[in-house]
Amino acid sequence: MVMPMNQSTATTHSFIVKIWLEETAEEAKKVTWRGYITHVFSGKRRYLKDLDDIAAFITPYLRDMGGEPGLSWRIRQWFRRPQALERK
Repeated sequence: MVMPMNQSTATTHSFIVKIWLEETAEEAKKVTWRGYITHVFSGKRRYLKDLDDIAAFITPYLRDMGGEPGLSWRIRQWFRRPQALERK
């Protein structure tokens, strides 16, 4: 069954994720995840510096649908806040 676009976008979101490992020149042994995620319907794209950026990009879409990220993700986000980094 094909749903009209406005109904399907309210209950379904599609994303394209492209990731790769990138070796830094200054630290030849260190690798970093890089990539991007694209929301298919809107075309919005975010470039990724680590894999947690994927969840950060998707979360607003989940909230618009009435969903909420899990507790462990929210705790990680809290510790990654700029204020938490300044305390170190």
